[in-house]
Amino acid sequence: MNRRRAVAVLALLGGLDAAYLLLAKLGYIGGLACSISNGCDLVNTSVYSEFLGLPVAGIGLAGYLALFAVAFFGVQPRWAEDRRPDIVLSALSGVAVIFTLYLTYAELFILRAICQWCVVSQLIILAIFVLSLLGLFRAGRTILRSAALVVVVTLSAVAAFTCYGLVGPPG
Repeated sequence: MNRRRAVAVLALLGGLDAAYLLLAKLGYIGGLACSISNGCDLVNTSVYSEFLGLPVAGIGLAGYLALFAVAFFGVQPRWAEDRRPDIVLSALSGVAVIFTLYLTYAELFILRAICQWCVVSQLIILAIFVLSLLGLFRAGRTILRSAALVVVVTLSAVAAFTCYGLVGPPG
């Protein structure tokens, strides 16, 4: 139950992040405040900032709102012991992680730019995915260890790619 509360809070934070990116993408606010790297506007105006004609930030906002709704209903007493909210949270966040990996690849290896707000979203969706998997596999310790290993490797890879993108190749 506390996992679902944490997912709801993280989804709200991710939604705020996505809304900020969307407002910038649509031109309602000026450029993005980007104090760590200088790639925010480059990333947010690139061809990769749209998918199937829709702003990626809008897709992210919709995804975070869906995750919030499922997590919110999942903490209600009627759903507290039901595993279905965990299944839906795992499926939604799993798809989001795969999409995030695609976008991270584009950021690092095609655009060669880092958007700190995108990194925030990447970390939030990975945390939601981990919490969702913990809820899904809370009964099976072996499966839980395997899922945790996959998540740790994925987090390590994203961190390594992010560092590589920030400092560039050695030499």
